[in-house]
Amino acid sequence: MLKKPQKNQYSDKILRVLASKTAVSVPILANEISLHLTSEKSLASKYAFTRAVKGLQKAGLIESISSGQNDYARLTKEGKKKAHSLELDSETTLVNTSWDGLWRIVLLDLPEARKNEREALRYLLKKADFVCLKNSAWISPLPYEHLFTNIKKDLGLSTEMMIIVTDSVDEETKKFLFETFWK
Repeated sequence: MLKKPQKNQYSDKILRVLASKTAVSVPILANEISLHLTSEKSLASKYAFTRAVKGLQKAGLIESISSGQNDYARLTKEGKKKAHSLELDSETTLVNTSWDGLWRIVLLDLPEARKNEREALRYLLKKADFVCLKNSAWISPLPYEHLFTNIKKDLGLSTEMMIIVTDSVDEETKKFLFETFWK
């Protein structure tokens, strides 16, 4: 018995495809999403794809751009955050789990007026196994600095987010970190 495609499976796939490109024409996007589907399911998959696109637009994660000949879809700022979150959730994400001796420190300084962004970043940091040291200072031994560098660039957080990679911390802090990460 064939499983019915889940709407959020389509939504996640759409977000992943759009995360790798600036904008994608809707027909090409539909084709990329449904490549693995059989012809028997094409009507159901087209409906699921259309509903997923509408749901993502309604949620403010993607926006539609119309040129005279074609409609295009692209991620919004919120969509980019969600796509980064999916990247962290992915079972195929390859992260070296053996420690390379470097600590990744992320410093956040977002004002109260940008509370939603701050909460979204905290969520991503937690998902990436960062530990909050003090207020807005987060640390991890895992090599996610490139991901957070991209998030910083995508969200325009040039002065609100700092990413530091270092091999030296004081002995008391080092002891605390080893107890925290390697219990």
